[in-house]
Amino acid sequence: MNREDLQAKYRAERDKRIRPEGAEQYIKPTGKFAAMFADSYAEPEPRDPVADDVEVAIVGAGFSGLVTGARLKQAGVDSVRLIDRAGDVGGVWYWNRYPGAMCDTAAMVYLPLLEETGSMPSAKYVPGYEIFAHAQKIATTFSLYDNALLSTNITSITWEEEIQRWRFVTDRGDNFTAKFIALGTGPIAKPHLPGIPGLEAFEGEMFHTSRWNYGYTGGDRYGAPMTNLGDKKVGIIGTGATGIQCVPHLSRSSGELFVFQRTPSSIDVRNNHPIEPEWFKTLKSGWQYEWLMNFTTLQTGGFTDEDLVKDGWTDISKRIRDRVVALVTERGEYTPAIQQEAYEASDDEKMEEIRARVDAIVQDHETAEHLKPWYRQLCKRPCFHDEYLASYNNPTTHLIDTDGQGVERIDATGAWVNGVHYELDCLVLASGFEVGNEHARDSGFPIKGRNQLLTERWADGMETLHGLHVHGFPNMFVIGIAQAANLVSNIPHNFLEAGATIASVIRHAIDTGATVVEAEPDAQAEWVRRIETAGRSFFGNTECTPGYYNNEGKPMGRREHMNSAGYPDGAVAYFNLMTQWRESGTFEGLRFS
Repeated sequence: MNREDLQAKYRAERDKRIRPEGAEQYIKPTGKFAAMFADSYAEPEPRDPVADDVEVAIVGAGFSGLVTGARLKQAGVDSVRLIDRAGDVGGVWYWNRYPGAMCDTAAMVYLPLLEETGSMPSAKYVPGYEIFAHAQKIATTFSLYDNALLSTNITSITWEEEIQRWRFVTDRGDNFTAKFIALGTGPIAKPHLPGIPGLEAFEGEMFHTSRWNYGYTGGDRYGAPMTNLGDKKVGIIGTGATGIQCVPHLSRSSGELFVFQRTPSSIDVRNNHPIEPEWFKTLKSGWQYEWLMNFTTLQTGGFTDEDLVKDGWTDISKRIRDRVVALVTERGEYTPAIQQEAYEASDDEKMEEIRARVDAIVQDHETAEHLKPWYRQLCKRPCFHDEYLASYNNPTTHLIDTDGQGVERIDATGAWVNGVHYELDCLVLASGFEVGNEHARDSGFPIKGRNQLLTERWADGMETLHGLHVHGFPNMFVIGIAQAANLVSNIPHNFLEAGATIASVIRHAIDTGATVVEAEPDAQAEWVRRIETAGRSFFGNTECTPGYYNNEGKPMGRREHMNSAGYPDGAVAYFNLMTQWRESGTFEGLRFS
């Protein structure tokens, strides 16, 4: 297919998915659905309400909170408290216990603090239960369980100027204060549901993948067969990263499986393999930082002597980079047009390989055609799996392609697509999580700084210094990716750097006797100006099918841009900038008083 025809095909496929409501097509789990998201994995342990004062309170006990807590302990700050509504640490890896759950980024760079905890991943890509266990190991290694409040919902956080402390109130009767707070709720903290008419009417078993009901399906998160599904008709809505991992297990276990697809994911080779212990022992001290920067440099188009990770993320980036070099050599100069040309040519090549892989694996021609992705690879999060496509060779597994429209409606007994009713006993919702900065939208509890709520302060989009500090919210840190490195290919790397910065600032405040740390308004305004002028990614162009990478295809205003944009010079430049900023010891842009 020539370039012009390919672009027309991409636009036509994109247009099928355009919905004026954008991300609002998903609904929050309220009313009947609220109970669906209770913590079914742990009963809250009885305890007395807490009324004390801590040095640092961290909201969220996923990797963002754990890494920040670890960095603080390393800096000699011992009075640290994690608060989380979950019954244990781990964040998304506490909740995601669905069959086949696994990281899509190589464990050597995805799992934080491997050296510090003396850990070795079992394989290049590790299962969800191993990731959860690693989160627990971080908490144990750095004694973060000791002062934690788990199974606890925060109801309010308020800055009290007269005592220069943040006051926390929770649903467990807690009323305590903290000198510093760090918001580590993560970019994927709240599950959401597809806004399909009649969803509440379904009378069979229905659950979200983040609350998998093994009591109904049988089996467990470690891979035991789901024997209870042998006589069941099961439907799954969602074919993103989660659905891709669930489907092979459901295909093997279900009497019949119906996969409802709006847009196919791009499925590249995973090629997982065990980590060799003898090889791992040869790694020298500081190896993980080297691997992290190697991956980030390559994945964002830079040059290194070798590719340590060797995965799909670095593959596409190296193709683009090498084409840029070839074109610059040929034409004698670099222009933005060369970057675009190299990206499109490399992507065309990669996506043709992805579509050819579908033909090579899926036996039924019509099914194979529906599984081919017609968009640029990085329009949606790339997936890597070696069993998903082969699942459609199972005669009891049916792909129900909705031609970009999604399921029409749900009734008491099943789902309707293109006027056809599919009777179901069980409906699995692989609809994912709200993506982005939660506090810019709806934190679930008010955070009030100096006479203003954070949601009010950010009504027109985030405004920060370095993505971490917010003027008017003293002694508060935001642990995230927006207005910072914005490295979406390896989220924990963002947290490692943020945690190091937070620990450095708090250590300096303690050492100098400062009671208040706050962003200077001029410094914050200058950072905001830089973020405002950051260019929109060409991944969000007119050929991109809607997804969470591009605001579900809805045009971005200032608010959406400010809530998702990163440092204009890229992740590596941001990490280097913050390292120099920390090591300078001057903490330019902050006021200590």
